[in-house]
Amino acid sequence: MDEANEVVFFADELDGALFSRQRTGEDGVWKVLVVDDEEEVHAVTKLVLADFSYENKGLHFLHAYSGREAKELIAQHPDTAIVFLDVVMEKNNAGLEVVRHIRDELKNSFVRIILRTGQPGQAPAEKVIIEYDINDYKEKTELTAQKLFTTMVASLRSYRDILTIEANRKGLEKIIDAATYICRLRSIQQLASGVLIQLVSILHLGENALCCQTSGIAVSNVQGSFKMLAATGAYEPYIDAVGKGDLPAEVLGYIQRATTLRQSICQDNRYVGYFRGERGEETVIYLEGWRDLSELDCRMIEVFCGNVQVAYENVLLNQEIEGTQKEIIYTLGELAEMRSVETGNHVRRVAEYSRLLAEKHGLSPREVEEIRLASSMHDVGKIAIPDAILNKTGPLSAAEFEIMKTHTIRAQEMLGLSDRELIKSAIIIAVQHHEKFDGTGYPKGLKGEDIHISARITALADVFDALGSDRSYRQAWEMAAILDLIRKERGAHFDPVLVDLFFENIDTILAIRTSLDG
Repeated sequence: MDEANEVVFFADELDGALFSRQRTGEDGVWKVLVVDDEEEVHAVTKLVLADFSYENKGLHFLHAYSGREAKELIAQHPDTAIVFLDVVMEKNNAGLEVVRHIRDELKNSFVRIILRTGQPGQAPAEKVIIEYDINDYKEKTELTAQKLFTTMVASLRSYRDILTIEANRKGLEKIIDAATYICRLRSIQQLASGVLIQLVSILHLGENALCCQTSGIAVSNVQGSFKMLAATGAYEPYIDAVGKGDLPAEVLGYIQRATTLRQSICQDNRYVGYFRGERGEETVIYLEGWRDLSELDCRMIEVFCGNVQVAYENVLLNQEIEGTQKEIIYTLGELAEMRSVETGNHVRRVAEYSRLLAEKHGLSPREVEEIRLASSMHDVGKIAIPDAILNKTGPLSAAEFEIMKTHTIRAQEMLGLSDRELIKSAIIIAVQHHEKFDGTGYPKGLKGEDIHISARITALADVFDALGSDRSYRQAWEMAAILDLIRKERGAHFDPVLVDLFFENIDTILAIRTSLDG
């Protein structure tokens, strides 16, 4: 009896009670690859399993008639669940070569491989099972309809469980990576945006993830109104939304429910994450767009959001600490200015000019922020200068000027014991901001790029603002005269690159001066 006739026995033993009649639903299909050089084997296998369904999923058949075709198809369909594989095709061991290719070259350990052969002597079962990574070995005479059903269910159950384990593994990896990522974020807005990105990544574990249109928003509750922090997908146009009326009614309903219950919600294929700080600060993350959120998905979200809550509280704490530090730094800088009877906003304007120039110069965000803060202490050493010299109405004598110049070194003496990076930056600026690009400045006569970039930036910002303010020994200069001086000192007092950036952004600089005038 030939192989094709042996397979025909399947149809004779079909028992409708063995198979579910439910057709494929919205959840997709199980892919089954039939590899055999006999056309009748393909036809009968498809006929026998025509109404098969497992976990509300039907079958989608792929057909290969040689080992070469099988290799091509499994590469194109790595999500194939089962391969029914003939051993003897164009070569006596063609099927075994396909097994090696799937496991060793494609590294596909998920697909269940079932060898079917009509010539068991060609590939003895014990030898094949030991030497090849297959999941079952059947002689074609064994595969009656009932046994085929049993083999299908057992193989799909195994495939499903392996995918579940893999999904758990990938999910945990993503949670660990995401937790590490969000713990590095330093602001609520960054955190909100980061959580949106990471949640989408965690839940898009399937091969078709890119087909999902996931949308989400992150909002903060400010005195009963929801302020947008971040958005993705369909909600990106709402990024500038400020009040309740700017949000879609359905979305607003979920957000209000989460804030009323003070807990996260995972239902209706939506996730609404609620986060509350110790002082009552509230942030809500809203995500939608999945066809279905499984129990595993919800568990992963819960684990991830436990880490988010810790990160959220840490961000709030860091913001409070950083806010306190900034106020102390500004206050210290302003104390030095107040002693010299100068406007307190001078240090804030210098800080903002310095921030802008550092940003335009291409420094990193961390360096830009560091210069913005540290530059406010550029004259902190003046605290050590006697009032008689600091507030003298006339020109300083040579001896008095030498004392005045010591305010650069005094800053280092005052702050030198700190090992904080911000204070170290403040010391560099305080010591070097009177150096000149051509080497004629003080205290060390540094030249060109030997002067730290933060000090070169602050020097330009300081002179520009100081000349426009009244001092005890002179009246404020007209803006035209100040700008003429800066052009004249390009390459002499000031770094020429910074001077060019200064004039390229002069409108912004003047706007900063106006906004902080007084």
